[in-house]
Amino acid sequence: MARIVVADDDEDIRELVVFKLRQSGHEVVAVGDGAAAVAAVQEERPALVLLDVMMPGMSGLDAARVLRQSPDTATIPVIMLTARAQESDIEQGFAAGADDYVTKPFSPRELASRVAAVLARSGE
Repeated sequence: MARIVVADDDEDIRELVVFKLRQSGHEVVAVGDGAAAVAAVQEERPALVLLDVMMPGMSGLDAARVLRQSPDTATIPVIMLTARAQESDIEQGFAAGADDYVTKPFSPRELASRVAAVLARSGE
């Protein structure tokens, strides 16, 4: 299926997301912060990126902005996966370049469906 980079500083959530995406047939690269996510995206050229917003060092919002600024990564779809659920948080996520925004707690099945939908829209 598709290669996906997952960035979340919560190991339990990261493992759950990786498990569900691999179960769906995807190849997954998992990292624990925004800077590692940017590096992984630049190296792996994934079909999609899942970013937590609140991570140590570079936040998911900052990572999304960096990815959107580079011609090599600007068109890779980004889904924000975060506990930040206020309307202003969601607006910030989309303003940073997110293609979708999923709030925690989340349904792994719904997340897999959203990943599939974003990949389908992007032609993957």
